[in-house]
Amino acid sequence: MARTASLSGFPEWLPEERLVELHVLDTLRRTFELHGFSSIETRAVETVGQLLRKGEIDKEVYGLSRLQDEEDATPKTDHHALALHFDLTVPFARYVVENAGYLAFPFRRYQIQKVWRGERPQEGRAREFTQADIDVVGDGELPFRYDVEIALVIAEALNALPIPDFLLRINNRKLAEGFYTGIGLTDTPGVLRSIDKLEKVGAAKVAELLKEELGATDEQAQAALKLAGIRTKDTSFVEQVRALGVSNELLEEGLNELEQVIAAAVQHAPGRVVADLSIARGLDYYTGTVVETVLVGHEQLGSICSGGRYDALASKGNRKFPGVGLSIGVTRLVSRMLSQDLAKASRSVPTAVLVALNDDESWAAAQDVAAQLRNRGICTEVAAKAEKFGKQIKFADRRGIPFVWFTDDDGKHQVKDIRSGEQYDADPATWAPSEEDLHVRVTTVK
Repeated sequence: MARTASLSGFPEWLPEERLVELHVLDTLRRTFELHGFSSIETRAVETVGQLLRKGEIDKEVYGLSRLQDEEDATPKTDHHALALHFDLTVPFARYVVENAGYLAFPFRRYQIQKVWRGERPQEGRAREFTQADIDVVGDGELPFRYDVEIALVIAEALNALPIPDFLLRINNRKLAEGFYTGIGLTDTPGVLRSIDKLEKVGAAKVAELLKEELGATDEQAQAALKLAGIRTKDTSFVEQVRALGVSNELLEEGLNELEQVIAAAVQHAPGRVVADLSIARGLDYYTGTVVETVLVGHEQLGSICSGGRYDALASKGNRKFPGVGLSIGVTRLVSRMLSQDLAKASRSVPTAVLVALNDDESWAAAQDVAAQLRNRGICTEVAAKAEKFGKQIKFADRRGIPFVWFTDDDGKHQVKDIRSGEQYDADPATWAPSEEDLHVRVTTVK
């Protein structure tokens, strides 16, 4: 169903495709609010220094400038230059710092906005796309139980969508860093970046990177790969890690945290979560729990939801604002739903009823009928012109509108279900379509 955009990397949906996207957004919004998350929106523009202070992805950031250069224009390399945000986490951290005096902590927020990233366009990767984030941020400290809660909220939100089975793959950076330190690899960020490439380049190439770029021995590289190879649907990963014979305090802390998340998921979201010790996450600001989510059978699409714990992303003097959050790639998810016909809207427009015109003079009366229907929540439009009824019915059919309303010269009302051909008397003050026809429904295509 999805078309090829005329400007690559900037997707635009047809009306029926947009209905699928809106269903996804509305479902996420409703789930987040059920769990007490408040909606915020941050500006699209940040300073370059703000965007790049955690993690180096400068090649993907779009700078902002006027078409007409000014003599005193700020160079794009200047940290005070402006650029479009590439995610919602970094702007959120700035928002928390600037508004800390007005927020109640722990602060629970969700944010659904466009972001921009200079990537090579392909399915699942766009230059302009929508993200839906949830985060909980504390003042000074944030109890670990929020790591557990965030994973369960996301599992509930995704479970409410018309998508195939999904799997949250969860690891813990403390576990990984403690293990690497325990085997003598001190450049843990470098090891994490290498392990993060495992699915793209394979174990042999990662081992080569560890040895050539980080000075790992063959034994150290193999130990790191053995850790990354552990994957369980329950807490049995704990004993598998300990069987590798590495002792480290940070490793034990990470094992304990990951065990709590997986144990809660087994109880509250069975079959939706696995402990996957290959998950690293490339951005440097993650400090504990890390998550990536895939659609089962569509793993080549990449992660549709990712994030984790960050203890030092936001700070104000000696005041720290640790947080944990996850981000759903809405555009990536919707593009796959459309391109693979995984979900379908029950009709192509919101309209449930088209009020037909007998002649041009009946337009005002038709508007009165439409107003009565709309006042009761029934999406209604009036025909554009008084053509033969057959043409007006065909117009409704082309638009995907299921019902056509007729009013004769004596004021008698009838409604026709153009799918079945059934036509019957109706009163605009009381008639309503079935619950299934009242609103557009988006369902999984089996």
